[in-house]
Order: sequence, then structure tokens, then C-alpha cells
Amino acid sequence: MLHLQTIEGKLDAKDLKIALVAARFNDFIVDKLVGGAVDYLVRHGLERENIVLAKVPGAFEMPVVAKKMVAAGKYDGIVCLGAVIRGSTPHFDFVCNECAKGIAQISMDSGVPIGFGVLTCDTLEQAIERAGSKGGNKGVEAASAMLETVRVLEQL
Repeated sequence: MLHLQTIEGKLDAKDLKIALVAARFNDFIVDKLVGGAVDYLVRHGLERENIVLAKVPGAFEMPVVAKKMVAAGKYDGIVCLGAVIRGSTPHFDFVCNECAKGIAQISMDSGVPIGFGVLTCDTLEQAIERAGSKGGNKGVEAASAMLETVRVLEQL
């Protein structure tokens, strides 16, 4: 049997400072993602006063705010939360692509983990499913991924 050294991140948010960047567009969905992320982080030991929430107009504006937060050097991790729902024009594709590329680039350049909780859905029903109903809560999943990555990076 092959023995490997395994590096795993403990899901413990104690003593961290975390920023959330949340879109106001489709806030009836995004608010559920934010609630799920905050609840998850608090249940895993993060003090509420160590969570900062920045509201931005929409998903397209998230990368520039996340970049500024990273540059401030105050946060161990960031969670970006939003909901983009396909319409009848190509606007959806541009917003989704630039949001995802920007957030990924900031995380790669900075080394600060950013949880990607931006829903990219074809329908309102899909968004509702992913914001706390039968599809789970993608805000929770983004917070979990960010937290685990923070803890893995600490060990490297």
C-alpha cells in the first residue's frame, strides 16, 4: 500500500477575519446565500465581529472590490456571493465570464482563498434551489471551500 503525507484543512474558523462580497442584484436570492455563509462560518468558530460584508451592485463589480480587500491585507479569506440569471440577451455570458475570471485571477495572484458562491442559473427556479432549498445552499459551500483552503495553505 502506498503511504502519502496528506495535508487537509481543518474546518475551524476560529481567529480568522473573513470578508464577504455580495451582489445587491437579485438580493432575494443573494441574501439567502449570505445567511448560509455567515451561519456556516459562525458554527465553525468565527466571531461575527470578524466578518465584514461589502455590498456591490452586481456580480460584475465583485472582482474590483475583492481585489481592494486583498490589497488591504486584513482578511484571511473572502467569499463572493451573487446570482446571475440568464435573460434573453448575451449579457449573462459576459457578466458570468468576467466575474469568474476576475475572482480567480485575484485569488491566484494574491494567494488569498476566495470562495466562489456566484450562482449562474438559467432560471429563477434553479437559483432558488441553490440558495437553500433542494439544491442546498451554495453560500455554505463557498464558505466551506474558502475555509478549508485557508487551513490547507497554512500548512504549506
